[in-house]
Formats: sequence, C-alpha cells, structure tokens
Amino acid sequence: MNGHATIKDIARRLNISPSTVSRALSDHCDISKKTKNKVLKLAHELNYQPNSIAQSLKTNKTRVVGLIVPALQNYFFPEIVSTIEEVFFRAGFTIIVCQSNESYERELLNIQVLTSNRVAGLLAAVSQTTKNFDHFKQLKKMNIPLVLFDRDCDGVDAPLVTVDNYSGAVAAVRYLLSCGYKKIAHLAGLQHVSTAEKRYKAYCDVLHENRIPYRSDYVPFGSFFESDGYTNTGNLLQLPDPPEAIFAVNDTVAFGAYKKIKERGLSIPDDIALVGYDDVPFMQSLDPPITTVRQPMAEIGRQAANLLLEQMGCPYDQENMKTVLQPELIVRDSVVVLP
Repeated sequence: MNGHATIKDIARRLNISPSTVSRALSDHCDISKKTKNKVLKLAHELNYQPNSIAQSLKTNKTRVVGLIVPALQNYFFPEIVSTIEEVFFRAGFTIIVCQSNESYERELLNIQVLTSNRVAGLLAAVSQTTKNFDHFKQLKKMNIPLVLFDRDCDGVDAPLVTVDNYSGAVAAVRYLLSCGYKKIAHLAGLQHVSTAEKRYKAYCDVLHENRIPYRSDYVPFGSFFESDGYTNTGNLLQLPDPPEAIFAVNDTVAFGAYKKIKERGLSIPDDIALVGYDDVPFMQSLDPPITTVRQPMAEIGRQAANLLLEQMGCPYDQENMKTVLQPELIVRDSVVVLP
C-alpha cells in the first residue's frame, strides 16, 4: 500500500464501518473483543499511525507539551530539560522546547507558538526581563494547564516547583564568615526575579546578623550570564579595598568571575575565595573545584513534569500549589579557612 494506511483502509479490508474501526482503536466498550483484535492486528500489519493533526483538530488537544526555559547556555537548565523530557516520553508525550533568551518579547512569542500548536500543557521558567505576567494568566482562560518552575510569578494561579533560595544563600554566606572572611562581595542578579531577590536578601541578612556593614560597592547587580560575572568581578578587583571573597548569584556568573580572577593572575582561594550557586556539573572540574550551593535540578524537573501530568488528568489541589525543595552547601577547594 502506498502512503499511510487510514481508518478507511482498515474498514474496507475488514468490511466494517470506519466508525467501528475508530472505536475499536480507542478500545471503546461497545466493540467486541473479537472485532478489536481483528482491527488491531490489521492496523499493525498495515503500519497504521493515528493522524495526530486530525485528532488535535477534533479534540483541540495533542500529545505535545510545551517547555519554555530562559536560556540553555545557563548551565542550570539542561538537566531540568532532560529530566522533563524523560518523564513525558515515558508518559507518551513529546515536548517542544523553546528558549526565551531571558527576553519578555521572545517569551510572549514562545507562548503564542506553543498555544497555536495546541499543546496539552505548558511548563515555564519565566525570563529575567518579564515583569508583566498576563500571558501566563491567559493560559488559564484557554484551559491550558501550566506549571512554573525555578522562578516565581506573582499573581499567576499555577503550581510552582522551586528551591529554598533564601536558606541556600544563608548557608553560603555563613560558611564564608565561619572561615574568617569579612569582606564578602555579592554578584547579585536582577531584583525583580524571585531567585535573585531571595539570595540577595539572605546575603544582606547574614551580614546584618553578624554586624558587618553593607557596602554597595561590593554588590554589583547584573543578569545571570557569564559576561556579568566576568565584567563585575573586574570592577570589584579594581577597588582600592577589594573583597576577600565573592558569592555569586549562580554558577554561570561564578564561572565568569573565575575567568576574570584567573586572567588577572590571582589565585583561588589564596587571593580571593569564590562561591557559586546551583552546582552545575563542571564546577567540580575547575582548578580549584568551586564551592557552591547544590540545587536538585533533576528533582525540580521531575516534580514539575509530574505536576503537569496530574493537571492534565484531573484538577490540581489548591493546597499543594507550591513545592519548595531544599538546597545543599557543597564545600570544595575555592574557600580556605583564614589564619
């Protein structure tokens, strides 16, 4: 047979109606087991494949899930994406991955493309430039299930999977203090992004509780890219009174700091200590391996994917809208105990 076999082809071969074939393929209770077996056997022989486009037009749903991440070059997200893809593959879904590149405008376009393709549900980590969340609120009106992960969106009625960013940052800064560092800089992120705001607040609170004065010149604000860490660390190192240690908002920024420190011919940790946040795989391969706060990336992806599967199957429990996972301080050689 040339081309793809259709329901009509199967019906013609078995001398039954196309509607009977369709119901047999969907395991309808009105169709006898004998007829179902005949239909399934012939469908297999003819290599019949359901027309997903036609099904989506009929049901307004597909077996496709949309996933929006800020940037895959941010080393935090690939493991989350991989885990999400695996969960949905096992559940019989395909995912379409879109990058916003930390752009609100591109995020809007991502959602337009995914909804026009009738995705069955959507997972998203909001971009760092997004301050208006109406496009996410609109999904509820369109009956498209949504799960957010990593970054929170104020006013969006959707489940969220995140990590306790505050406690993770507290652990990092307290560890530096316990090692004898007093002049601690923070490569901070944009403060309207929930993850960066909580890490910055933790930094400030720990300094305050230890009666260490806050220095604005020790806290350059930037984005979450390597270039931010590289540029802002250069500025910190040029200060008349440079810091003894740097706590970066994430490992991508910390890697930028690492490159600038090495470029200046300085030693980590002898000249300056460095702590990151995320524990992306390559941080332990640097020289020296970088102390960081581990986020359970695979678990974030797994829980977010399972929450969306639950939503697509039945209404979600409003009491379990937010899942907060716990981070872990990973001590390596980029920090030393000062004499």
